[in-house]
Amino acid sequence: MLSIIINIFKILILFGVTVFVHELGHYLVARMLGLQIDVFSIGFGPALLKRRHNGIVYKIGAIPFGGYVALPQMDPGGEEKSDRDGRRLPRIAAWKKIPVAFSGAAGNLILAFVLAYIIFHGGQAYAPEKTNIIGYVYTNSPAYEAGLRIGDEITGLRGADVSRPPMVITSWEQFLLESSMHERVELRVVSGEGEHRTVLCETEKVWGSRMIPGITPFTYCLVLNVRPNSSAREAGIQPRDRIVELNGQPLFSREHLVMLVGQYRDVTVPVVIERGGATMELQVTPKYDEEIGRALIGIEFNTLDVRRPAEQIKSHATMIFRILQKLATPRESKAASDSLGGPIAIFVIFWLSVQGSILVALSFTCFINVNLAVINLLPLPVLDGGHILFALIEIITRRPLPRRVADTLANIFAVLLITLFVLLSCRDVKRMVLPMFAGDEVPAAETNAPPVPQE
Repeated sequence: MLSIIINIFKILILFGVTVFVHELGHYLVARMLGLQIDVFSIGFGPALLKRRHNGIVYKIGAIPFGGYVALPQMDPGGEEKSDRDGRRLPRIAAWKKIPVAFSGAAGNLILAFVLAYIIFHGGQAYAPEKTNIIGYVYTNSPAYEAGLRIGDEITGLRGADVSRPPMVITSWEQFLLESSMHERVELRVVSGEGEHRTVLCETEKVWGSRMIPGITPFTYCLVLNVRPNSSAREAGIQPRDRIVELNGQPLFSREHLVMLVGQYRDVTVPVVIERGGATMELQVTPKYDEEIGRALIGIEFNTLDVRRPAEQIKSHATMIFRILQKLATPRESKAASDSLGGPIAIFVIFWLSVQGSILVALSFTCFINVNLAVINLLPLPVLDGGHILFALIEIITRRPLPRRVADTLANIFAVLLITLFVLLSCRDVKRMVLPMFAGDEVPAAETNAPPVPQE
């Protein structure tokens, strides 16, 4: 019970910081430009904590899913209102509304970069720069039956529409996103020996999104710890070494190393490692472990693969832009909408993240901040991008949008947004929550990144 409370507290803190920096951005720029600020709130609904200072109400709401800064002069026609003291609010220049509206997204992007630096320097295990390579294929999977093999580089992907040229694939995230849009995909791959071929694969649904099960991406075999009295210790392998070859075979993933070690029980084989920028060859003898039931060399992997901060942000942003593009494309909108999640999905993924490690949780928080920044800048009423759009219209036409028009648009989109959240939440419950109570297998165990045992 205590662990559940702690995990919920972690989620509230991480999500609360995300909301706080967004609203803080609006607040700071609004104060700098002299706008009237009525309320600064983290959360909605009845106030758990509330304080008035210099005419501004600061509060924490009982519903922790968001927040707001009440800026009456940001509303089209808002300058026509009177404040609570009966004073007329001065009209502000339209250009001032743009930086105030943009500053919320800017706050999230700044936090995302801070988190990306923490993740990069705290993760220690750095991901390969080239990620569109298959690191492992489970032999009992449809992917193996289709012909995918360890070391294959995925260079292109095409769905059911064979009249269209294959999309060029440059990263694992892009491969996952593009393959999730189709029930069947045609992959262009290049083997480690340079052979070009085409592979047809079926996708399966997991939590509403499609994927090709049974494959994992290229990962480095970085050593976290070496067990005492193990064959790895005897061979001279040390923490922070990267194992690159075993018996002359280049390694493409931790799972690949586990498989090869199992093939050389009680056989002394050469192992090539990288240490401090230099490579060296050692000799290691895998030994059978009675407790685990297979051959081991006695190391623990560093399994948190992270990229450089800018690459993390680029990957997150590319993912959301591609999804938005697909939502706007008629032939792909249905598949794209199936992969969307609502508030409950975010909470579930947060829950799984905080149970993993703090760096995993920070990584998902970084992803959420980038997504929040991008989505809030969409030119839709009730979003920050809508305020920017209205301000640009006012600058071009030299008059504010009629209040009745602005209010009507805002009300329509508010209803649409609330309806979307309700529908997504209902679908999240059906996909993620109900299967847990029914005792079904947790879908996360079927993803393309299964846990890796100690080696």
